[in-house]
Amino acid sequence: MQIKKLTLTGFRNLADLTLIPDRGVNVIYGENAQGKTNLLESIWLFSGLKSFRGAKDSELVGFGKDFARMELDFFAADREQKAVMTVANARKATLNGVSLSSPAKLIGKCSAAVFSPAFLSLVQAGPAERRRFLDTALCQFKPNYAAALSQYNRALKQRNSLLADVQGHPELLDMLDIWDTHLVNAGEEILQLRKEYLSLLLPACAAVYDGLSQSREILSLEYMQKDNTDGKFSLSEMLKVSRREDLFNKTTSVGPHRDDLGIFINEKPARVYGSQGQQRSCAIALKLAEAQILKEKTNEQPVILLDDVMSELDAGRQDYILNHLDNRQVFITCCDPASILRLCEGKTFEIADGKIK
Repeated sequence: MQIKKLTLTGFRNLADLTLIPDRGVNVIYGENAQGKTNLLESIWLFSGLKSFRGAKDSELVGFGKDFARMELDFFAADREQKAVMTVANARKATLNGVSLSSPAKLIGKCSAAVFSPAFLSLVQAGPAERRRFLDTALCQFKPNYAAALSQYNRALKQRNSLLADVQGHPELLDMLDIWDTHLVNAGEEILQLRKEYLSLLLPACAAVYDGLSQSREILSLEYMQKDNTDGKFSLSEMLKVSRREDLFNKTTSVGPHRDDLGIFINEKPARVYGSQGQQRSCAIALKLAEAQILKEKTNEQPVILLDDVMSELDAGRQDYILNHLDNRQVFITCCDPASILRLCEGKTFEIADGKIK
């Protein structure tokens, strides 16, 4: 995929603008709080997923504006295409002039991988961040995963609501079996696809980590299910075993929403024993491996969005990352473009007060 033109109107703090990027590296630079990350966010939204910053749709509209409009002209699937997204109370999208029932229908059409400072804490953070990493990566090329995840979350919410009500209304107990069935049907699909993805992620991630660390350290990954470390129980069996505990605590204690991605260096948990540099290298390896798999699965090079992360890396790691982004379109935000441009060629765009100079 290659972005030809980006046009924004009323988006966050950005002035109305049209950006025609280089087909290679694009460096967006300026002081903090000028709109650099907002620009990357606008591109990411065309992936069909929600903001990588966790923003609500209403927060995407500029202050005092009634709506925001984003237009993306891009080349993918061997043809020129155009996606348009508008935001008022919610997002709406069209692709090549055809209205989509949901912006999620853009999944797989506009391929991108984003790396922000928040991802550097991927190893240090709790399991929720690593589950989010898996979910986001899979949603990019598995629309059925996104559907299963939505069904699972809906069933989980209903089951938890029932667990909270059943103590005062024991006649509702029989309904637990119904919601267990819904939870299992969606949950088993999630588990299967996560494990399949992990089998692709592990070799790609280990190879990148080896290059980053330039040592004999070995990175390994493991899918970890709560209360099912050896994987011998089905989700249905786990729910039955945990039902008494769930009724007492009024919440669902097992399932994909409680699982984790174990990250190990030389067979030791990186979260506990890894140095800050090792943990950072693990996070970078995961994101670069994600982009590699996305290319293999969609047959399209994803656009790479690097939000203010290069400055936190030494020159060797910066060089390694950029060397792995050959033949891809890259957008990098930073305060000082000099350190990036000494390693690559491309276009620079300065942002000040939401305007491109």
